[in-house]
Amino acid sequence: MCGSCANENALKAIFAWHANKKRDGKPFSTEDLKSSMYNKAPGCPTVSIMSFKGGFHGRTLGVLSCTHSMPIHKVDFPSFDWPIASFPRYKYPLKENERENQKEDERCLAHIEELFHEYESKQKPVVGVLVEPIQSEGGDVHGSPSFFQKLQKITKQNNAALVIDEVQTGLGATGKFWAHEHFSLPDSPDIVTYAKKFQTAGYFAKAEFQPKQPYRIFNTWMGETAKLLVLDAILKTVNQENLLENVRKTGNILLNGLKHLSEQYPQLILNVRGRGTFCAFDMPNTTIRDKFLVQMRNTGIQMGGCGTVTVRFRPALIFAEKHVNIVLDKLFQVAKNY
Repeated sequence: MCGSCANENALKAIFAWHANKKRDGKPFSTEDLKSSMYNKAPGCPTVSIMSFKGGFHGRTLGVLSCTHSMPIHKVDFPSFDWPIASFPRYKYPLKENERENQKEDERCLAHIEELFHEYESKQKPVVGVLVEPIQSEGGDVHGSPSFFQKLQKITKQNNAALVIDEVQTGLGATGKFWAHEHFSLPDSPDIVTYAKKFQTAGYFAKAEFQPKQPYRIFNTWMGETAKLLVLDAILKTVNQENLLENVRKTGNILLNGLKHLSEQYPQLILNVRGRGTFCAFDMPNTTIRDKFLVQMRNTGIQMGGCGTVTVRFRPALIFAEKHVNIVLDKLFQVAKNY
């Protein structure tokens, strides 16, 4: 299974949870069953999932309605009329822009509340919110702990479920096992999805999101034993070798090094940010960013881009201080030629 599958199944769990509440736990009616075969209500209800500008949750047809990072992912494919909320775009350095960034949080949270009301009035109520703790494909865009705490509060007030998509951020790269652990949420997310580094895909959910009937959420490769054995070995290695602590230590060195790089080349290296080794910076435009990535590869350093102008770092959990020093040395070598 893939990350798209994990998110698709999480959304199905939300839809089943919401419909079961509306029926007061009663069995499906004949009308529910019959209308569902023609994609009609009440069997197929007109409810919505809220997602965010810049978000990426997969390329399969359902979650594509929640993906908004690049037009090429979506063009030509039909999508649901679901609400798309603003996600914070902060000014850096964070400490020097606290007031502006707080206003940005407030603007986005107000937009989220407006969309809940708008789609309720359109008779397409929002039953779930799907969000990344760090918008990865969209440009390594961060939200503050305060933003996520208030997002969870608004979601609960509107009787919707909160899904944290940890497909890209899960399993330690931010210095914690789950990136949303950085937010000190007052309550656990309703659902957390995972894939990629886990070698399998799925979601963790609160008990009330377990569908009452079997086979409501099912795929051929769900719970594949071979994949689970691989994951078990990975988790044991992460714990035995204390790799999360390694990521925190190494990430701090990397982030400080990137900040120093930005101080030396402030017109080239912009908006340095990150948690653990999940770091990034922006460049003046796409052309310069893409050229920079090619030049880094020519020095032997494989790096990637995301968003339109962002360079992102995705090293392995075993990335050590000696590796950071090599990368920073190459970054300085390439940057000085601009």
